[in-house]
Amino acid sequence: MSVPLTLLGLLERQPSHGYDLKRDYDLWFGHGRALPFGQVYSTLARLARDGKVVMDEVTPGEGPERKRYVITEVGATEVDTWLTEPVAPEPHQQTVLFAKVVLALMLDRPAEEYLDTQRRAHLARMRELTEVKRGGGLVDGLLADHGLFHLEADLRWIDTTSARLDQLRAQVKP
Repeated sequence: MSVPLTLLGLLERQPSHGYDLKRDYDLWFGHGRALPFGQVYSTLARLARDGKVVMDEVTPGEGPERKRYVITEVGATEVDTWLTEPVAPEPHQQTVLFAKVVLALMLDRPAEEYLDTQRRAHLARMRELTEVKRGGGLVDGLLADHGLFHLEADLRWIDTTSARLDQLRAQVKP
């Protein structure tokens, strides 16, 4: 998730104060991981430095002054470019799990047990995400689906690798 580009997108929607940007970010994109206020303001400072946002209004607040940010043409162009470019597919060809399996085989450790442990962890996380789908709204459900689909793919890989451990062992320990 690109915080700067997401904040720019929220600003293209409407000029906003940092507090409002944090609220909207957390509501739509921060599920399980809220954006710290410090990160919002440091990101806005960098965006302003780079000419992607400007302050158009400063009003007194109960604490510090409230600064309203507006996206510039440079910022809007960057958002448009970001939105129209496809996200690079993540093939995960060198995952931590793969490295652990290969090293376990090289070191004569119980790779099968490691895969079984990982399978249990994946299944537990899938149960958690299924509960999120049952109790959440549309956004929570869609995010849970995304996680579930990735976990299902990982489980298929775990099963395939478990079935081929002897072949892999022969290659890493000739």
